[in-house]
Amino acid sequence: MNLKQLKYFATIAELGSFTRASEQLHIAQPALSMLIRKLEEQLQLTLFHRHDERITLTDEGRRLLAHARRIVQATDDALIEMQELKGLEKGEVRVGIPGMLGSFYFPPILMAFRERYPNLRLEVIEGGVWELQQLLEKGDIDLAVVAEAFLRPQLEAEVFLHEQMKVILAEDHPLASKSSISYDEFFSQELVLFKPGYFHRKLVDQLASDGQYQPVIGFETNLIALIKAIVQRGYAASTLLEMVIQPQDGLVARPFSKPVELNLALAWRRDGYLSKANRAFAEFVLEHAKK
Repeated sequence: MNLKQLKYFATIAELGSFTRASEQLHIAQPALSMLIRKLEEQLQLTLFHRHDERITLTDEGRRLLAHARRIVQATDDALIEMQELKGLEKGEVRVGIPGMLGSFYFPPILMAFRERYPNLRLEVIEGGVWELQQLLEKGDIDLAVVAEAFLRPQLEAEVFLHEQMKVILAEDHPLASKSSISYDEFFSQELVLFKPGYFHRKLVDQLASDGQYQPVIGFETNLIALIKAIVQRGYAASTLLEMVIQPQDGLVARPFSKPVELNLALAWRRDGYLSKANRAFAEFVLEHAKK
């Protein structure tokens, strides 16, 4: 069993297809199938259930996949570290950012970072809190912005931003004149919320569960502009960070009577190697937060 076999095996398992894996790996499908057959013969185990149009992992295959991911990731980390010891000047930052922060908090930071480090390649992936943490654990990204309350144990993180989750209402909404909104008042409204997987939705679901409320969710969307449009027209209330509300939106942001505090953090794999490029980005974000 060698590294190439493990890498190819992991790619097939992730994609669920020999055809797609052969295209991504740039290897002929018969050759890829033969390589996996040899691996199964060496282990004297069957790793895949082979169906007509798809494949799935056997129990043994799932066990091997966990090891393969760790070995491939450790090898990639070692290669990056050795390159940096040779004085590699260029690098890559792959960071996952939730849509709200990606649209309203990070743009000036990303532009300023690019100006300071013009030779570094910056890739930004948008997603929900669970999706980003999964990508981080698999090594598909190097850093991710997460809510500290939902940080998974395989990750380390440093908080860079403290925010409140605010109730968002139309300016002429009956509750808009109040200085704060109770949970009873909020959950009596029809709501427009992010889809499950985003930290704002997770917090609302948690508040509802703790208070034994039954939310009336009229709309689900991850499009912030659509959320604001629905609220502005009086169809529903929502929750957002106040930073996304602009004067021309026709909206007001009110705190909960019992404030909902958010600690947003930059996370990375606990057992992973953080390259110089990624350390530079993390330090830049934390530096910006202190200003």
